[in-house]
Amino acid sequence: MASDAVLTLSDANFDRDVLQSDLPVLVDFWATWCAPCKAIAPLIDAVAADYAGKVKVGKVNVDDNPATPGKYGVRGIPTLILFKGGKVVDQVVGAVPKSQLDALIAKAL
Repeated sequence: MASDAVLTLSDANFDRDVLQSDLPVLVDFWATWCAPCKAIAPLIDAVAADYAGKVKVGKVNVDDNPATPGKYGVRGIPTLILFKGGKVVDQVVGAVPKSQLDALIAKAL
């Protein structure tokens, strides 16, 4: 599962931990039954370690927290959305390679 560097996000803490964050935040919308979500999980942990202090990384379980994915139009998982200053910078859907995650994060740095 998530490393210590990855925040566990919920409908309750999303505004505080993501939208009000001083740092850009990469949010992984996932579910326990999603095979591509499990496949990309080690990459999410690696990104959290690589960008520690520059970018926050968090995960939202879509089954436990339906309001937040609904608000951002998440229809397929995994969906990764990059936030900066409370706004969506970009997003990708599906299990993508780490190079694509690095390119996504570069847009906010």
